[in-house]
Amino acid sequence: MTESLLVLGFPEYSEQARRLADALDAPCEMVDTHRFPDGESRIRLPAHLPRQVVVCRSLNDPDRKLVELILTAATARELGASTLTLVSPYLCYMRQDMAFQPGEAVSQRIVGRLLADHFDEVITVDPHLHRVSRLEEAVPTRRALALSAAGEMGRFLQARVDRPLLLGPDSESLQWVRAIAAPAGLEYGVAEKERLGDRSVRIILPTMDFRRREVILVDDMASTGHTLAAAARQVLAAGASRVRVLVAHALLVDDALEQIERAGITDFWSTDSVPHASNVIGLADLLARAVRGA
Repeated sequence: MTESLLVLGFPEYSEQARRLADALDAPCEMVDTHRFPDGESRIRLPAHLPRQVVVCRSLNDPDRKLVELILTAATARELGASTLTLVSPYLCYMRQDMAFQPGEAVSQRIVGRLLADHFDEVITVDPHLHRVSRLEEAVPTRRALALSAAGEMGRFLQARVDRPLLLGPDSESLQWVRAIAAPAGLEYGVAEKERLGDRSVRIILPTMDFRRREVILVDDMASTGHTLAAAARQVLAAGASRVRVLVAHALLVDDALEQIERAGITDFWSTDSVPHASNVIGLADLLARAVRGA
């Protein structure tokens, strides 16, 4: 057991934190959190900490979690931690990397700086980056590492589906579709998306023969489910025999899963970056290798 390293988890992410600690052969403790009636949080850490502490928490539902995370990091420093690593498989506020309208906050830059001010290292999985190509540009800490779950996702597919056709629902999904398809030599394509609003999109399929094909829609995340649902309806109308979904991050807000099921998608699979009943791919070994390389 690694006594010089401790994994700190949070109640809603305890299973993932414990699996990471097991993969690191390190002890794991939970941060004790309490929410007061006025919305403020009380944070309590173990009274004695080793020099190296790994804080494990995904940052979906970010506004509450960010405050608790910063309180945790500052308190860990006071308790003797000299190296703080944040393992956050889903990293929030990465999409807004520029001001699209005058006066808008560039949240990627602001939140990235906040995390860099409190952690020595940040490790995440498939962050949603657009005009920024490297995580350290968004999170300017000593070591910022963006891992890919494509290998784990590809191996999962190969063990369960025979020669599917992989489809990305929009151009932004190309990197994930290609990374999963290429090692197995799978056929893949990418659709075009026209966003009509936060919950309305139009999908244009690539020129491919979908007839009698089993199609896997692949993306980095599913949030409202509208893009995946629209793509599934188009693919089924084009003659596909079956449509399933594989994503890294199952955010699935409001009635997203119902939207996806109503569109005719038979299976929805995700990694355990965000806790959800669809989690079928564990990331602990991938994350542990990255921590050990720190």
